[in-house]
Amino acid sequence: MSDSFTQTQQYPVGIAKAMIIISVMLVAIIEVLDMTIVNVALPPMMGELGANSDQITWVLTSYVVSSAILMPLTGFIVTRIGQKRLLLINVIGFMITSALCGASTSLTEIVLFRTLQGIFGASLVPLSQFILRDTFPLKDQGKAMAIWGMGIMVAPVLGPSVGGYITEFSSWRWVFYINLPVCLLAAVLIVQVIQESATRKIPIDITSVFLMALGIGALQIFLDRGNQSDWFQSHTILLLAAISFVCLGLFVHRGMVVKNSIINFAIFKDRNFCVSTIILLLYVLGVMAVLTLRPMMMEHLMGYTALNAGMVLAPPGFSAALSMILAGIFMNRVNPKWMLLAGILITIWATYSMATDTSLSISSGWLIFQGCIQGFGMGLVFLIVSTLSLSTLKPALMAEGAGVFGFGRNLGISIGISILSTVLSRETQANWNQLGGHMIPGSRNLQYWLQAHHQTLMQPDTLSQLSQSLANQANMIAFTDCYFSIAVGLLALIPLVFLLKPPKELHAGAGH
Repeated sequence: MSDSFTQTQQYPVGIAKAMIIISVMLVAIIEVLDMTIVNVALPPMMGELGANSDQITWVLTSYVVSSAILMPLTGFIVTRIGQKRLLLINVIGFMITSALCGASTSLTEIVLFRTLQGIFGASLVPLSQFILRDTFPLKDQGKAMAIWGMGIMVAPVLGPSVGGYITEFSSWRWVFYINLPVCLLAAVLIVQVIQESATRKIPIDITSVFLMALGIGALQIFLDRGNQSDWFQSHTILLLAAISFVCLGLFVHRGMVVKNSIINFAIFKDRNFCVSTIILLLYVLGVMAVLTLRPMMMEHLMGYTALNAGMVLAPPGFSAALSMILAGIFMNRVNPKWMLLAGILITIWATYSMATDTSLSISSGWLIFQGCIQGFGMGLVFLIVSTLSLSTLKPALMAEGAGVFGFGRNLGISIGISILSTVLSRETQANWNQLGGHMIPGSRNLQYWLQAHHQTLMQPDTLSQLSQSLANQANMIAFTDCYFSIAVGLLALIPLVFLLKPPKELHAGAGH
């Protein structure tokens, strides 16, 4: 990347700036929304496409894997073809593949088209972050990232709600067709308002591309399929782990010794970028796992429909948007490190509340309250680390940094969901065995349960109800244990906050 993005650049103003913001928000929202909106549409897909519950998850896996492979290459591709051309190609490609996904008639077709959709969608979020960074001067970065972050945070929370509504009142195919008008509008805006960046021809290290693609692909499949295959009890999972370890190790080594590696590892010498990426990866590892667990808990244990669960989970997205607006306003007046620390502590408190105050009889109002508090903390954390991650990088490294930063976010989400899914299933089984050991005729607790439900052990349906109650309690304890583990794990982020050094112009007048 050339140094065209320097202090001499004339930043757009007025309506031009507003249109750029709208265009990049649209492309970011459709990509992030698509990662969660499809989840609730999987059951009706199974019937129409003739797939079982294991096969249909490849609709999710194929997108995640292809997106993960391409995302770190964002900076390299921008340097070769330019930001506007890449953004336009991706948006049009995403629109076409969305239409093809909606028109699919078999599992093979939809997995193929979802793979292509992931390829085109991979760079949308990093590119939108990079373009906003180029559109606003550093002193206005807080406001810019707040606007951008609102879409990034609200979209995944609203995904299950929108997906649930579509699948309940229409066809699952509209989960994909909904992307078409948004992509079309974004493409028109991109043509009109996005400026092309300087390009230069740089050599492609094919070996690095091969090692990275194979390593990241194996890692993502390993994380996505590990729990279903009982992890290292499966020879396939063992092979994937070995391939990922070897290929990524060789890729990093080659990147340090070869000049034309596709990723410039010099970006990790920038303290703010390195620390921000680590904080975000570890943060989403826990918090996004919570967002994944909550609808499962509500639908499987509390009897919520997908649509009702989505309605309960929607307000936290707006809470996150509110905190981003406030942080964007005060970023130039308050040291960003203190706002980041506040966001982490608020998230810890909310997650701890989920661990201690959640039960099978919890009200929807309290679930919304817990989620809104957590969402408020999420907004602060996401805004600050997104702003600081690129704030001190050299202009030539910003597009590359945005791609790697986005990859860190997605990798953290994949790791967190994999770990928590495993812990949840194994904790549930362990709790079931422990609680079941007390289910003996002379047990005082069993007698209390029988009295409360006006039943005796001689009634034919007592054992089935007792078994269901036991399973629900075992599962609920596992959920709360997961929340507690996440709350404790987030404490590790606190020391990292003090390693950040926000640029002086970002918080002029703020306390140090």
